Amino acid sequence: MEEKEKQERREDIFSRVVRAGKRTYFFDVKATKTNQYYLTITESKRRFNPEQGKFFYEKHKVFLYQEDFEKFTRGYSEAVKFIETGEVPVDEVKPDEHVSTDNKTDEVEVSFEDLGKED
Repeated sequence: MEEKEKQERREDIFSRVVRAGKRTYFFDVKATKTNQYYLTITESKRRFNPEQGKFFYEKHKVFLYQEDFEKFTRGYSEAVKFIETGEVPVDEVKPDEHVSTDNKTDEVEVSFEDLGKED
């Protein structure tokens, strides 16, 4: 019975597939043990392995939790607007956020211990 519960928890509650050229994006809403929804965004690209002579799919995943939706959406929208218009947003920058218009990436210490674990 415990195995059945785990399997039910992992099922997608809502899914959308977006095919975009050579990439496919999957937007999957899932729930934690406490019924909190979160979003996984998966980018999938078809690649060829010349050594094995076979195709395979390379996947990259982002887990986005509900408490981060607002900040994520704001950052995404500002980045898209900058790409479309070249205008840097004049919004107030909060202490926990960073706005950069150069091509350098900031070093961030991240713990990946929880990635890949199902709640």
